[in-house]
Amino acid sequence: MDLILLQKVTNLGVLGDKVSVKPGYGRNYLVPQGKAVPATAANVAEFEAKRAEYEAKAKAIHDEASGRAGKFEGASVTVKANASTEGKLFGSVGPRDIAEAFTAAGLPLEKSEVVMGEGPLRNIGEYDVLLKLHADVETTVKVVVEAEA
Repeated sequence: MDLILLQKVTNLGVLGDKVSVKPGYGRNYLVPQGKAVPATAANVAEFEAKRAEYEAKAKAIHDEASGRAGKFEGASVTVKANASTEGKLFGSVGPRDIAEAFTAAGLPLEKSEVVMGEGPLRNIGEYDVLLKLHADVETTVKVVVEAEA
């Protein structure tokens, strides 16, 4: 399936690239999310006519993500979880818990923006967690997991 990207997509391409992807990925993710359009002659002509508009929109989204990253610099949050006396959690702390804790602290965050490469946190302690706010914008925050009293 041939598509024209309307914004940068990690590991695929940048704005305006004509890419060939598997039909399910294009039909079920890229097109519904507004990240791409089918590469028909009409869509190619329309894209070229509106290229400056798409570039301005992409720059605005990137600038907004960069601004949010500045707010998260040096930020930390404490998550309380039920734990044993040895410090092992009964359950785990995942992206949803971290996103909810930051949102409650006044820094809105989606769970899809939290990247936990090593999986959920299963012990009490202090962890560095990667936030991917945009394809080009990443930042690291501190998450402290404490046992409930």
